[in-house]
Amino acid sequence: MSAAAPVVELKQITKRFPGIVANDSISLTLNKGEILALLGENGAGKSTLMNIVFGLYQPDEGSIEINGKPVIIDSPNKAIELGIGMVHQHFKLVEPFTVTENIVLGMEPKKGVKIDYKSAAEQVRKLSEQYGLQVNPNARIHDISVGMQQRVEIMKTLYRGADILIFDEPTAVLTPQEITELMAIMKRLVAEGKSIILITHKLKEIMEISDRVTIIRRGKVIDTVQTAGTNPNELAEKMVGRGVTFKVDKQAPQVRETVLKLNNVNSKSKEGVNLLNGLSFEVKAGEILGIAGVDGNGQSELIQAITGLRKIDSGSITVSGHEIANLPPRKISELNVSHIPEDRHKHGLVLDFSVSENMVLETYYKKPYTKNGFLQREVIDRYAEKMVAAFDVRTPSIENKARSLSGGNQQKAIIAREIDKDPVLLIAAQPTRGLDVGAIEFVQKQLIAQRDQGKAVLLISFELDEIMNVSDRIAVIYEGQIVGEVYPQDTNDQELGLMMAGSLKRGGNAGA
Repeated sequence: MSAAAPVVELKQITKRFPGIVANDSISLTLNKGEILALLGENGAGKSTLMNIVFGLYQPDEGSIEINGKPVIIDSPNKAIELGIGMVHQHFKLVEPFTVTENIVLGMEPKKGVKIDYKSAAEQVRKLSEQYGLQVNPNARIHDISVGMQQRVEIMKTLYRGADILIFDEPTAVLTPQEITELMAIMKRLVAEGKSIILITHKLKEIMEISDRVTIIRRGKVIDTVQTAGTNPNELAEKMVGRGVTFKVDKQAPQVRETVLKLNNVNSKSKEGVNLLNGLSFEVKAGEILGIAGVDGNGQSELIQAITGLRKIDSGSITVSGHEIANLPPRKISELNVSHIPEDRHKHGLVLDFSVSENMVLETYYKKPYTKNGFLQREVIDRYAEKMVAAFDVRTPSIENKARSLSGGNQQKAIIAREIDKDPVLLIAAQPTRGLDVGAIEFVQKQLIAQRDQGKAVLLISFELDEIMNVSDRIAVIYEGQIVGEVYPQDTNDQELGLMMAGSLKRGGNAGA
């Protein structure tokens, strides 16, 4: 690494929000041609810090230097001008547009008064070749995989001339094969002279790809270390301030009667496309069934069908022998079904309600929270205080709005509410998405505790490590049907990856 000025230097950046100091006098440097990992718990202030670098927020104190020169980044346009690009965790693409149209959006090359899409597509093709991205410039976004969509996001930043790239949780929705490919792309980018800041919770990825790691805890920099001189345990301990176990500690399951049974479930889209395609499986009391699959193969529709958010066209769904297909969500909830939704903002919380109000979203109409038609605020608040303490939900007050909590604390609030209902069936959809190792450990322990209390747990996750570690049995979903059932001890990432891609079928009745 050269002795030249760092490409990015943050000096004592402080950012406050009501009731919280998100960044507390943070200083860090990024050198040319390196990958710096930014590691920290949920709510530690990583995303806030990167949103400051990308001009989405302004710091209250501190300064930023790019290539040794002080700058004020007051908008994303200014960041782009300075050669900074950000690949967001939630892609910002226009689905019906082509790859090329998305990449050049707002910077279209003109031929006279018309947009010159031919030369734009050629530029996209050249960029794709240069960085080994293998993107088809003419494909439409809704026709390409999640991994390919991410490559389009990377190309958007490169097309705008970015030399400094910020990746925010880039592997959250990728298959194992796509993660390997992304790592190769990032290595190629730095070999071409780009510099990368990588926000991630995945210690395996940090060890594999980064040069240095800056650890942030509760808004402060704890340490910056050379990756080659550290290990995952040390990083985890610095991040959460205590030792963390990576191996999920669990006894063999005590499997009992069938709780959830799906038999030949079919559901079509408005356009008549089969989303659930003769789907059959069951989950028994005292076990965790993991559903593995690439995003977009019917997982969301499956969850919606079980929880009453989607009508099915045919087939049967029973919970403890009761037919629940096409019942209203409240009726299903009252049959002791709890649901940790995959999208906490859309389906898990009312963001502008207080933490206290969110804790009783499904039970507010029952005693003791309602009396003679009136909400009992004191009772609700006492209950919320108890849940916040029991599940370590970090919030300045139960009166704070749910939107002011970090992602991890929002998730803990939902889990507290759903587990406290004492369900017979717990549906956990992407329960650790975007969470740090400390929070992941906490959530996984809760799922196993539910299993050990004789509950049936259905785990839907894109994280293969999680599926392998937490599940007692694994069913692989592909194009809306189960293509194989295996036990974690009898399979591996490679085999699961092939089944998830539809290239291999196996089993079909493991444990059924």
